[in-house]
Amino acid sequence: MTAAEDFRDHVSEAEWRARVDLAAAYRLVDLFGWTDLLGTHLSVRVPGEEDQFLINPYGLLFEEITASSLVKVDEEGNILSPTDYDVNPAGFVIHSAVHMARPDIACVMHTHTTAGTGVATQKQGLLPLTQHALTVIATTAYHDYEGIATDLEERERLVRDLGDNRVLVLRNHGLLTVGRTVAEAFVWMYRAERACRMQLAFQQSGAEAMEIPAEVQRVTIERNREANAPGGHRPIGVKEWPALLRKLDRVDQGYKQ
Repeated sequence: MTAAEDFRDHVSEAEWRARVDLAAAYRLVDLFGWTDLLGTHLSVRVPGEEDQFLINPYGLLFEEITASSLVKVDEEGNILSPTDYDVNPAGFVIHSAVHMARPDIACVMHTHTTAGTGVATQKQGLLPLTQHALTVIATTAYHDYEGIATDLEERERLVRDLGDNRVLVLRNHGLLTVGRTVAEAFVWMYRAERACRMQLAFQQSGAEAMEIPAEVQRVTIERNREANAPGGHRPIGVKEWPALLRKLDRVDQGYKQ
């Protein structure tokens, strides 16, 4: 019996599935080039345990993370599973804020990509220049930078700014996405990251913008809200996640250990 198989015998089937999905998300973040060495973090609530969630061991690269290596912590930051690693304090503050205040949210993802941070540093943030941007703007909010996120008091302000949105631009810092599932949070991050890359690409061209009329913006944002809702024709992550797992399996199946 392998160490991973032995570990699996000591957690519920629901927790193991959550671990596999989260480990897959870490590997996909690495595959798409969104990592920042040991920085940033993804977390998921432990099914059936409202006050516990899984997060990365602080010391492993995202490409090294497996289902069994993920660390279980409670809302106070106490480590509840065997590990040789600590948890990033800033990661705990940001993620616990959402998990504590939003029982409807299972997964939180945070990145420091060049494109995401590049847009987060712009005063006007994500601009309504492309169809991709309007998809994201439909569910985007902003949180002002307060320094490295180790102050527990920031949690209340972060959750307040997030509201019922799925994307939070952390000004001068990066991007944060949330979802009812790992799949939903990951695909929102993909969409937000891509919109940011398109904005920077346009800005670097120096060309004059073909602006989208305000009424077309309004209609497009509303259509996106309807289409991306759970009852819409393209609920975020439902179709994309199985395809992403197939892609990952063709490259690396180590996340399942």
